[in-house]
Amino acid sequence: MSFRSVMEPFFSRLPAVSKPEKQLPFKTKVFWTLAILALYFILSNVPLFGMSAESIDLFEAYRAFFAGATGSIIVLGIGPIVTASIILQLLVGGGIVKLDLSNPQDQAYFQGAQKFLVLVMIVLETLPQLLGFITPDANLAQLLGVSPAVITLLLFIQIVIGGILIMFMDEVISKWGIGSGISLFIVAGVSQQIITGLINWLPGSDGLPIGLIPKWINLIMEGELFSNGIMYILINAGLLSLISTVIIFLAVVYVESVRIEIPLSHSAVKGARGKFPVKLIYASVLPMILVRALQANIQLIGTILSSRGIYVLGEFVGSTPVNGIMYYLSPINGPSDWIPSLVAQNFGAMGVAAPATWQIILHIGIDAFMLVVGGALFALFWVETTGMGAKSTAEKIFRSGMQVPGFRRNIGSIEKVMQRYIPKVTIIGGVFIGLLTLFSSLLGTVGYAGGTGLLLTVSIVYRLYEELAKEQLSEMHPMLRSFLGTD
Repeated sequence: MSFRSVMEPFFSRLPAVSKPEKQLPFKTKVFWTLAILALYFILSNVPLFGMSAESIDLFEAYRAFFAGATGSIIVLGIGPIVTASIILQLLVGGGIVKLDLSNPQDQAYFQGAQKFLVLVMIVLETLPQLLGFITPDANLAQLLGVSPAVITLLLFIQIVIGGILIMFMDEVISKWGIGSGISLFIVAGVSQQIITGLINWLPGSDGLPIGLIPKWINLIMEGELFSNGIMYILINAGLLSLISTVIIFLAVVYVESVRIEIPLSHSAVKGARGKFPVKLIYASVLPMILVRALQANIQLIGTILSSRGIYVLGEFVGSTPVNGIMYYLSPINGPSDWIPSLVAQNFGAMGVAAPATWQIILHIGIDAFMLVVGGALFALFWVETTGMGAKSTAEKIFRSGMQVPGFRRNIGSIEKVMQRYIPKVTIIGGVFIGLLTLFSSLLGTVGYAGGTGLLLTVSIVYRLYEELAKEQLSEMHPMLRSFLGTD
């Protein structure tokens, strides 16, 4: 008896959101999308009952693309879904698990396996956070007359419930809404950070409002905006982060529209022509998610070891690495991570010795290497394992009845043409996205959204705009649905 024959009946019994029986109107899709978005914001403001104020957020630096909210019931965010997807893509794309995703039975098995793996990852990602990082409130335990272990169990149940809710919310968006829940939650989380970073009037550690706009108003009214020097205006007043945010926004919108269009013609229908677009960022910004996810998992291991008194990989203060290998592998999140005077100030506040200038330069170099080289490698890897490579694309074009004009109609000929463009554009796009992420990470972003989060948000919003336009077009002209792939 094979493993599949054992697991398939179990996978088919997992609870799932049913698909709509007919094509949904555009307004209905928008309604479900906005309803789930509203629910996401509500859940992100539901605090974990029983969590102490001394708890540490292990993934504070990676919140932008995990789309969770610190201390809330959805603290895990989309982490379990992304991790499960990456693992399954590796297994299927690498041929370890033999599945033909064009086959409905294999596709159903894949979706069931993915859902099961998400549930497993929810538990596996919850447990390490309860090992001394998300801690129970001892005063509450005493007030209720129970042991702290009971409060820890309640925290575990709440986090698991939050992870399951995010999983089903993503499924509702995928089947009843527009786009995917993962993308929507990333956009929601980062947008909230950016808006808060612009208009938050609550005072920060320096006594000034946190938001840029109220901060500038306050500084102008007190006559201190231009009296403290250019460094103060750029860093403390947040002008540099605002410039970085605007540049990244414009750059991503531009590169999303840059593409190479390979002409195609139909072999059976004379005069029927089309184009296969190869975007400059062919693999989208997914390589940056993989790079940062790798750093996050490495940091998780280092944090757990450090909390147990094992400093072989470096020491941590809270969730911040302060020395050792972990310091060099941590991401740059703004000027305070590489300008020596600001680094010394931050490390002094934590009560530890600041790194030397050469160590800061090495830290920048390693992060740049991981973003640029890792971006290119992960872009190639993702394209090949998700059926976007030259060979897979050639097979899809051949099956659709299309061919490249001037070449014989066979898979080999189409693949040769695709081989000229796809690998090269994929590498160039991966490197370019890595450089953009490095640029925004060095200069910082409004609301501390991070370079990766800002890139993801702009790219997702641009593609969501394209999808909205496609949905409206297909509703206005139903005959176009088959061409647009909305059936």
